[in-house]
Amino acid sequence: MIVAVSEPCSNNASTRGGIMEDQVFSGMFSLASSDPEGHLINPAGLKPEDLTQIDQIMQELSRMRGIERKIMRSTQRFMNLNETDMRAIRKVISSTYAGKAVTAGELARYLGISSASVTKMLDRLEAGKHVIRKPHPTDRRSQCVEVTEETHQAAREQVGRHHAQRFEVLRSFSQSEREIIIRFLSGTSQAMEASLDSASQNNESSGS
Repeated sequence: MIVAVSEPCSNNASTRGGIMEDQVFSGMFSLASSDPEGHLINPAGLKPEDLTQIDQIMQELSRMRGIERKIMRSTQRFMNLNETDMRAIRKVISSTYAGKAVTAGELARYLGISSASVTKMLDRLEAGKHVIRKPHPTDRRSQCVEVTEETHQAAREQVGRHHAQRFEVLRSFSQSEREIIIRFLSGTSQAMEASLDSASQNNESSGS
């Protein structure tokens, strides 16, 4: 899928769009709002208090997602970057920590955008002193991308510090409690990914 790299929106437009999207996703996470007639969720065998607890978990997931989006919008405004820029910078930073060099082609595949769009984005990020391009350490025919120390520090302060709070919360749980959290998150990811794959196959079948 090719996604156009847009320029940063104005603060007002970004805020309006963000608020609307947060409200939409908040409703999607609510059992009562998303499936009041029970077409998708089978409540059989669950007590009212069970449903209330499940709904509360879904609402907390929604609230956390909303907070993450607020952090991202705040960071984008502070650094004058758009969402695709931020994803690219996070990818380069995480790869650097792992000791891996990132090329423009790898960024294009990761972001799901064209090579031309990546080149345009990197030109802009390099002009803004967010990244530098240098010879690849093992393949001199290509270049790799590195995040400048100033941008790395800004990302760490604007994003990393907030997300580090999750570690502080998780350390307060016992190992057995964390195993339950892992099982929930892993099971949820697998179930949603399987549902997405099934929907994609159905769409392809209906379109052929």
